[in-house]
Amino acid sequence: MNARAIVASPGQSARRYLDQGTGLTMVQVQQGDCYVTNDPNEVLCTVLGSCVAACVRDEAIGWGGMNHFLLPEGANGANLCMRYGGFAMEQLINGILARGGKRERLEIKVFGGANVLANMWAVGDANAEFIERFLANEGLALAASHLRGKLARKVQFFPVAGKVRMRELADRTEQARENFVPEVRAVRMRASAAGSVELFD
Repeated sequence: MNARAIVASPGQSARRYLDQGTGLTMVQVQQGDCYVTNDPNEVLCTVLGSCVAACVRDEAIGWGGMNHFLLPEGANGANLCMRYGGFAMEQLINGILARGGKRERLEIKVFGGANVLANMWAVGDANAEFIERFLANEGLALAASHLRGKLARKVQFFPVAGKVRMRELADRTEQARENFVPEVRAVRMRASAAGSVELFD
């Protein structure tokens, strides 16, 4: 039986819509959200600027999920919130382990951490450095990543299959549209060297 779980900050919820072209349910994982599922018909989607999203699955049990965090950590140790990387990673990993997952089987892919705004503190770099340090400290292997740079990214994660599709958004208008309007596009696929990450445009 398929099931799903949303772990989110108060007042936040994942937005869902049906992709008429594929028949798949697109689940938008917004800032401060974490979503895990074992439904093969769900695709987890997000748009990232300086934020980071981790895509994690355990192939053996067929559960996977995505989070979306804004900052590596809070001031004065105030980290028990989904907007912060440490808490967001714990919620995502524990959400899979609670359903029978094993740490040694986790397949982890991370995206984001761009410095999209000039003349500002490089929060994207800080987020990218945090996720790399967190995984190393926890002894968790990184299967694929696309971090840093200056462009926002659109990410789609197929949590049961483990496939990721990603593209960079050069146009800020397009970035805003992707954040607020769920729309379905035909895309041309091409293979990437980063394992099961595909780039699309």
